[in-house]
Amino acid sequence: MKIIGVNRNKIIVVVGPTASGKSDLAVQVASFINKQRKTINIDGTEIISADSRQVYEGMDIGTGKITKKEMGGIPHHMIDVSSPTSTFTVSHYQKKGKKIINQIIKKNKIPIVCGGTGFYIDALIDGTVIPDVKPNKKLRDVLSRKTTEELFTILLKKDPVRANTIDRKNPVRLIRAIEITEALGRVPRFKKNPLKVDVLFLGISLPQHILSKRIEDRLKKRLKTGMIEEIKKLHEKGLSWKKMERFGLEYRYISRFLTGKITRKEMETQLLSEIKKYAKRQMTWFKKNKRIYWIKNKKEAISLIKSFLISR
Repeated sequence: MKIIGVNRNKIIVVVGPTASGKSDLAVQVASFINKQRKTINIDGTEIISADSRQVYEGMDIGTGKITKKEMGGIPHHMIDVSSPTSTFTVSHYQKKGKKIINQIIKKNKIPIVCGGTGFYIDALIDGTVIPDVKPNKKLRDVLSRKTTEELFTILLKKDPVRANTIDRKNPVRLIRAIEITEALGRVPRFKKNPLKVDVLFLGISLPQHILSKRIEDRLKKRLKTGMIEEIKKLHEKGLSWKKMERFGLEYRYISRFLTGKITRKEMETQLLSEIKKYAKRQMTWFKKNKRIYWIKNKKEAISLIKSFLISR
């Protein structure tokens, strides 16, 4: 998609692992820019979420979805755009996201992309070309019964090149990769068609012990504020336990608890461990992107943004 006003287009991307405070920082950054809008001759900012689970309606507490109050009056996009009983792919995200970016820029505003799903961010900003292969429901049903280890083994045999670059703990990515190999013989090397914009990547860097404590505190809070009840309601509204399993982390382990496969204590222990592992995988992904400026606080972010906005 062609972006309007190529020479003066600017996008800010805020990334980081789960529980690092990305959403809060994005709102703070947006508020700062809005206060400067007359000086830099823009009409404001809008935020685009880059989270593969926050696109689904009703998955609020479990995904850490930002609330209306927390948005601080800043328009947010790509939240609650699909039913969890439907399939929403990175290709869907890419197409919708590009359209939204174009609309924001048309309004003389600066888009701020914020999230922890690195693959979605790469698809949106770098224009990673996604293979156009339709979902194979029969194959997915068969594969969904397998463990991530079994799925990875299947992919490794079919396409070792893709297997060496994929998140081997993510069943959704593994199943999709196998689905593509079944249709095309292998997963094609991703080509890129990047947006013709200036991009500032900001990454939140926290000491491991602080991030770990944040993850623990946040999980306790979510369990106290109705996360288990949220997942019960999703199931009552038609979301199968099988589909819940595919959403991973909170939805996987709480559904296992609710179906009697594990105890409450096992659920909490295993879930906490998996969230911490997930945060490490996120950082591994982001550290491959050498364009990211790693910051410790809002002050560092604002300093970089000032230079970025006045540059030509």
